[in-house]
Amino acid sequence: MTLDVAFLGYGFMGKAHANALARLPMFFPDAPEVNRSVLVGRTESAVRSAADRLGFDRVETDWADALDDVDVLYNLGPNSVHVDPTVRALENDVHVFCEKPLAPTLDGAREMAAAAESSDAIAGVAFNYRYLPAIQLAKRMLDAGEFGRIRRFHGQYLQGWQADPDDEWTWRNDEASAGSGAVGDVGAHTIDLARFLVGDLERVSGHLETFIDERPTGDGEREPVTTDDEYSALAAFENGAMGVFEGSRVATGRKGDNTVEVYGSKGGFKFSMERLNELEVTTETTDGIDRILVTEDDHPYMDAWWPTGHIIGWEHTFVHENFEFLSAIADGGRYEPSFDAGLAAQRVVDAIERSHSQETWVSLRRRE
Repeated sequence: MTLDVAFLGYGFMGKAHANALARLPMFFPDAPEVNRSVLVGRTESAVRSAADRLGFDRVETDWADALDDVDVLYNLGPNSVHVDPTVRALENDVHVFCEKPLAPTLDGAREMAAAAESSDAIAGVAFNYRYLPAIQLAKRMLDAGEFGRIRRFHGQYLQGWQADPDDEWTWRNDEASAGSGAVGDVGAHTIDLARFLVGDLERVSGHLETFIDERPTGDGEREPVTTDDEYSALAAFENGAMGVFEGSRVATGRKGDNTVEVYGSKGGFKFSMERLNELEVTTETTDGIDRILVTEDDHPYMDAWWPTGHIIGWEHTFVHENFEFLSAIADGGRYEPSFDAGLAAQRVVDAIERSHSQETWVSLRRRE
């Protein structure tokens, strides 16, 4: 099987996914063959230059013109363009891989999930941190009961790329384009990992803060910031565990501190993206905390890469998730995280926002 794919967007995520597709034949020879067919962007000269670099056959400036000729749409654009192209693609039974968060708003996420439910195509959300070997190993140990009954989840994703008030305004600072700030951006990753590792959340109590209310633009003007710079939330899981969530774009000095800790009655683990090949683990058989270097052949995905002791990087998560997504298409299987998982994460984001505005706990038990 050869799949013709279109990318909507060619920036940060476009590069990451194009790199993943280029690596697949070398390291995952069982993956379906992929033809990078169409690259979509707003400005023809810019998208044509990107197509040459990323290995695409042709370009379009209107996403609708790409859908008739491809098997898969990668929706890698800003949050504001997630809904319409994705829904149209799914109505045409074109498979969709969409970057997170699923949509700018809960209503948009519901519309996308409904379209996926009605389509014969596979729809996946690119929560790439699920596909870190260390996270997959932690999940394996959780499912085997090595940590006992889970009591606590702590997740934080701290960045400092907008800590300076003179850091430039981007679409991520605009509620109309992004839908939310740190809570929907880095927070969505933490929420998805919490659901993947521990389970569904029952209720949340959230706090949002915008510390810098306007930022400079490239033309010397200043634009208002209408999304949050930082969020925190307390959570109760349906299985009785408690949770603490934190995320920021203004954590001075932090680059990408994505940390997850899970503790249970028999042990627990800690993972940090800044040391992404390592997992700190304690179980009933350890004295204190052991550090596992996740590079063994029997660790998830590592048999595809290098000899034991040779580490991999952040970009490899995209190779893993693309392998699983494209294999699901070829095999007629199911991909996770699906749009249902994306919708579930969006419900939590929305609940945190409502909790902040209402100054109360918000229940997640009621399913719309």
